[in-house]
Amino acid sequence: MATTENRARIGVDVGGTFTDVILQAPDGRVSIRKVLSTPPAYDRAVVEAVAGLTDGDPIGGVVHGTTVATNAVLERRGALTALVTTAGFRDVLELRRLRIPHMYDPFWRKPDPLVARRLRFEVHERTAADGTELAPVDEGEVRGIAAQLREAGVESVAVCLLHSYRFPEHEQAVGRVLREELPDTMLSLSSDILREQREYERSATTVVNAYVRPLMGRYVADIRRGLDGAGVEAPLTIMQSSGGVMTSADATERPVLALESGPAAGVVAALGMARRLGFENAIAFDMGGTTAKASLIENGVVSRSREYEVGGSLSGGSRLMRGAGELLRIPTIDIAEVGAGGGSIAWLDPAGGLQVGPRSAGAAPGPACYGRGGGDATVTDANVHLGYIPTGTLASGDLSVSSQLAEQALERIAGPLELSLAETAAGVHAIANARMTRALRSVSSEKGRDPREFTLIAYGGSGPVHALGLAEDLGCRTVLVPALAGLFSSLGLLFARPEFHDVYSCHLDARAVDRAEISRIFDALEARLAPSLAGAPAEWIRSVDLRYGGQSWEVEVELTRSIDDLLARFEDEHERLYGVRGEPGSPIEIRALRLAGLGPSSAVEGLGLADARDGAGGTRAAWFDGEQLDVPVRTRASIGETPEAGPLLIDEYDTTVVVRPGWTTLRDLATETLVLERR
Repeated sequence: MATTENRARIGVDVGGTFTDVILQAPDGRVSIRKVLSTPPAYDRAVVEAVAGLTDGDPIGGVVHGTTVATNAVLERRGALTALVTTAGFRDVLELRRLRIPHMYDPFWRKPDPLVARRLRFEVHERTAADGTELAPVDEGEVRGIAAQLREAGVESVAVCLLHSYRFPEHEQAVGRVLREELPDTMLSLSSDILREQREYERSATTVVNAYVRPLMGRYVADIRRGLDGAGVEAPLTIMQSSGGVMTSADATERPVLALESGPAAGVVAALGMARRLGFENAIAFDMGGTTAKASLIENGVVSRSREYEVGGSLSGGSRLMRGAGELLRIPTIDIAEVGAGGGSIAWLDPAGGLQVGPRSAGAAPGPACYGRGGGDATVTDANVHLGYIPTGTLASGDLSVSSQLAEQALERIAGPLELSLAETAAGVHAIANARMTRALRSVSSEKGRDPREFTLIAYGGSGPVHALGLAEDLGCRTVLVPALAGLFSSLGLLFARPEFHDVYSCHLDARAVDRAEISRIFDALEARLAPSLAGAPAEWIRSVDLRYGGQSWEVEVELTRSIDDLLARFEDEHERLYGVRGEPGSPIEIRALRLAGLGPSSAVEGLGLADARDGAGGTRAAWFDGEQLDVPVRTRASIGETPEAGPLLIDEYDTTVVVRPGWTTLRDLATETLVLERR
């Protein structure tokens, strides 16, 4: 996994509208490029942007974050997938869990499974929970299933047998026969993807892996082929949802681990910046062209989750909103995501009410103001009319922003609403903020945290435009806007470390557990993960899933000292999450032991940055609280260490920082970060 020393490294983040590329030289200096994404062939923009930055210089490594797998699930355009499972468990995907996101909606329906029932096949084998073989695998039966799969034209197969998380022999036997019979069909075994109890979670995660695997395999292969053709023969690594990176080969085998790779990179970068500035508690907020994401940083540590639901109105690890999407049991940075971005389309519902998103104009055709054929009004069009976004060329000069086109799109909504353009644009902006507040509260107040005690870190192309309005809604008094805010996720890719995870499911009495047994299990997990780290210096993180006796769900707690300390911290966290704790001496169970292995970081500390809009200046008319003001336009370089009062508009290469009235801003010279405070 290690990259070549003394060579430049590249981070590439693909979004729904833009593809961001950052090249970091060995001395820390960076070059940047922001280009339009090229759906559906997203790899084309990646290769073109990378080739445009390298200029033939040797590259030590390319780190890539992508939402290709996520989009395939959201848009239901993955592979034709089948499921092979133990007899009696054919309908696990349909039964799901008893979670209903809309409790008082009698018309709500569960989403259709990714695998149709006709493509779910049962194998009459059985292994008991203690490993006893109750019924062997019948190879003839498996070959018969393979014939049906071949006839159906299945592209990918998921195999999930009962108790294979501990005893994978039957699953491996089925996999061996299917590989012999279907050599050109992708195969995903649950024992390779998720070695955990709970049939639905394990089946759903394995199915999603199978569903996106052919698409991800082609995508990675196309990028590799394009990079080689451009003379960039450096190793290609892919960002995981957990914030670490894996090889491109691992990503094609287990793409489910990379479903949230782009957003995770931004949180990694936000964590590094918060630590440098001394902010222990922060909310990372990323608003791009299609979605807005939020994640919590608490006590200098990123909030993590073992479950993630993708495809509902709110994608994330929320305990309160579940059941509307595909549930994944994967290690992930706890990120909540909503369909509200710069390209989100404003529309009128049947009652004539104004709505925003989740449908997005994306990169093609994009917001109306880009002049690429889009006619629907978007959040970006509203911000252009409000004066927050400047007209003229954008990013690398590939686009030109037109206020006239933005107004024409807004007129289509303003007419039926009988509102002025300014009122309509302000309404679109406010509704987008309301949608994004859901994500911000999902990672804070819904988890027992008071957002007023956290600093908001805003990035993404649209994040700094909306940040202060969101901060006022949440009660946050400090907002940080990093340099290169519009390319911040690609910057985070450069700081990601190789990362691998393993788990051992068990059922132990935490108050009477044998400490030596715990150590032996962790040693075995470490031995199993060590080869993946290729001998690189590793940091091992040990954690434990705990619950009170009789509960159905666990709380994960890191094992840092003694078991007694572990139990005390579990009870504290349980009380913070749920508002209650057990009676003294209540039974506590250990349900899983988890190990994460982290390799070294390759990033150079201290990036050399330059302001790309030194020519900005003058004033621009902008709307604040229903009043149009003549607002000074500044550059980041012109902001000093002395606080300056808003309203201000700080135009940059990749975004605009909107400093609302009632706020001040200054620049931290060491990091080039803008620090905004509410007066």
